[in-house]
Amino acid sequence: MSDEVQHADPSSEPGERPAAPPANPGQLSRPAFLMNPPFSYTCDVANNIWMEELTDSERAPEPHLAFTQFLDLYSYVASEALVTLLPTPRTTGLQDLVFTANLGIVLEHVEDRNTVVISNFTSPPRRGETPVGTEFFRSMGYRAHVPEARFEGEAELKHLRGNVYVGGYGQRTDAAAYTWMEETFGMEVVKLRMTDPRLYHLDGSVFPLTSEQTLVCTAQYEPAEILELEKQTEIIDVDEDVAYSGICNSVRLNNVILNASNLHELKAGTDDYDTEVRKNRKLEDIASRLAFEVSYFNLSEYLKGGALLSCMMMHLNRFSYSFRLL
Repeated sequence: MSDEVQHADPSSEPGERPAAPPANPGQLSRPAFLMNPPFSYTCDVANNIWMEELTDSERAPEPHLAFTQFLDLYSYVASEALVTLLPTPRTTGLQDLVFTANLGIVLEHVEDRNTVVISNFTSPPRRGETPVGTEFFRSMGYRAHVPEARFEGEAELKHLRGNVYVGGYGQRTDAAAYTWMEETFGMEVVKLRMTDPRLYHLDGSVFPLTSEQTLVCTAQYEPAEILELEKQTEIIDVDEDVAYSGICNSVRLNNVILNASNLHELKAGTDDYDTEVRKNRKLEDIASRLAFEVSYFNLSEYLKGGALLSCMMMHLNRFSYSFRLL
């Protein structure tokens, strides 16, 4: 490829060097995410406890409704952020590719945000996603790495601030994956052992809300683990019942918290309805105290796969966390 002449930006001040154009979505000065339309989405293999509790017919997604729900979320996010869509290869067995948060993680602290760790899946139906993610990110110019130890992506590893992350291990991810990341990428990972089969990924019990505050279901972890986490972030505790309902399976988009809720499909007076109301009210109370808004999306077709909203969005940057709240 021949070198191109760099022309000065006429809007620049004299003597200033024009900013280089972004080389990847993460370098944009606006939020950027990776999503995947549900072309390959099925629930054929029950690979978590939520799916195992449903019959084959109960968990069979309705494709047109699944697309409608995906597009509702996609359209909202794309109005404020760049949404890059992961192509779906014509390969069978990629039933969970739509859940891009498990595909890997772009390391926020690495310069230029051009380093991505691709997942080495524990879940058998997901292992075919590793080469898909590796090829995709490398084609975009990222440095893509796959750990030898088991690791299941951003759903397990959350950025807190600087080079500090919090990572879940014990069910789908091995602690050795984080030791390798710390040694390879100069990062620190606060490690939390996952023991509850209903909260088998970290995003079910931990949600960084700001660079200083994190929602945590502390009942899931040992006191010593919580003490280590408190050294890095202010913990906002949430109960297990609202964690099971998905309060931590949220995504921040500037000053809005995105969360899944199928409340209007539930029958008033039932346990499921009452629990969903408690979750929504708790989230709204936290949001109002901290000057956030909340937007809900009905993702009932994805509940059949044991997934909620945070599963469907992989951060390509965390620009939302620099948004100034009132």
